[in-house]
Amino acid sequence: MEKKNAWEKYQGEKQEEVFAFGEEYKAFLSECKTERECVTTLKARAKEAGFKDLKKVLDKGRKIKEGDKLYADNMGKGLALFVIGKEPLEKGMNILGAHIDSPRLDLKQNPLYEDTELALFDTHYYGGVKKYQWVAMPLALHGVIVKKDGTLVNVNIGEKEDDPVFGVSDLLIHLAAEQMEKKAAKVIEGENLDVLIGSMPRFSKGKDKEKAKDLVKANILKILEKQYHVEEDDFLSAEIEVVPAGKARDYGLDRSMIMGYGHDDRVCAYPSFAAVLEAGVCEKTTVCLLVDKEEIGSVGATGMESKFFEYTVVEIMESLGQYSRVAFNRAMTNSKVLSSDVSAAFDPLFPAVMEKKNSAYFGRGLVFNKFTGSRGKGGSNDANPEYMAELRRIMDDNDVSFQTAELGKVDQGGGGTIAFILANYHMQVIDSGIAVLNMHAPWEIISKVDLYEAKRGYMAFLKEA
Repeated sequence: MEKKNAWEKYQGEKQEEVFAFGEEYKAFLSECKTERECVTTLKARAKEAGFKDLKKVLDKGRKIKEGDKLYADNMGKGLALFVIGKEPLEKGMNILGAHIDSPRLDLKQNPLYEDTELALFDTHYYGGVKKYQWVAMPLALHGVIVKKDGTLVNVNIGEKEDDPVFGVSDLLIHLAAEQMEKKAAKVIEGENLDVLIGSMPRFSKGKDKEKAKDLVKANILKILEKQYHVEEDDFLSAEIEVVPAGKARDYGLDRSMIMGYGHDDRVCAYPSFAAVLEAGVCEKTTVCLLVDKEEIGSVGATGMESKFFEYTVVEIMESLGQYSRVAFNRAMTNSKVLSSDVSAAFDPLFPAVMEKKNSAYFGRGLVFNKFTGSRGKGGSNDANPEYMAELRRIMDDNDVSFQTAELGKVDQGGGGTIAFILANYHMQVIDSGIAVLNMHAPWEIISKVDLYEAKRGYMAFLKEA
């Protein structure tokens, strides 16, 4: 059952719609390289579109009603948008769920040290990465430092043209005979992913040079104190992420693709957000749920395993005058979810790990994964065929290009998403998303037409599921 290439639908002026949405997404991807940056940007966009802070609404004692547009911020690292529908919440919600964290390097709590008159930051990689891909490339620092008095200092160094960049050094080929004999997982060790940040010592202005050790480190601390008013101890309460430096770019002579950092899973998060804004008030309450920590198991207060979403729904139902434990249970059971996460695109350079009939391809639209997991569907949400049939109808009725896929051959590996966690509430859930090349690499690639079809598919789902 080979699917047609979605570009066939977009010729002339229609193609401009695809490219325009691609430009919008590129700007978002370039600006938002951390969960906090995603939440800050999307929350501002939501406010412009008329969304109100749920906490402030409840604190003022105002009752929520049909048509209200609300957002709930989860510690600045997760975000839920609700558009209250015409039907009671007991009838269920249509939910678009995605994650906004991506593989990266994180600074350790005591990161700064000096070795042989070089200053470095010690890191701990986050999520599933091929460690050798993160060396010898320009990196940027994004994040926050929180001082003891509660002052929050934003850090963003390496993105402007006149900013310095950073990097992890690699061994020169001339001396790499032993290194080249290692397995790929060991070519670069995790403890060697330290980021070089300086080489200039700090000397006093007087005749006598400072006698202290670690003068390069001292100079770095002086710069940090001058620019950010922070001390070394402030790293104990910092969250600094090391990410690829640079903007998302058009990819290919035909400009049909986008190369950028963090497509997994912001390429699903952004069209989900856009769809909720554009869909307006629907029969059912519509939700865009953006979560953190998926890449490390959806754990913690900002991950999908937390009670944040559950508590938020209870607050809304209580304000609507619709809450009871039974009504809440029905609201969750009657909800339908597209757990939006990326799929592995078929790569003709590596065909051995894929099964062609059940692979995702560039240009064929939104991808549905009936199940994910690994080796025997372990850790998977396996969607019901009745739900898949309903989604097929919705997509076909709205002329949305879609395809189905698995994540590689059965015994090659696999992966998980947030789908099974939402399914624990007895919801109908299926994985859906966009095909990605270079998944989990510093620079990933997607097709613009797949991005556009995803937004159209998500909107159709919100209105008709």
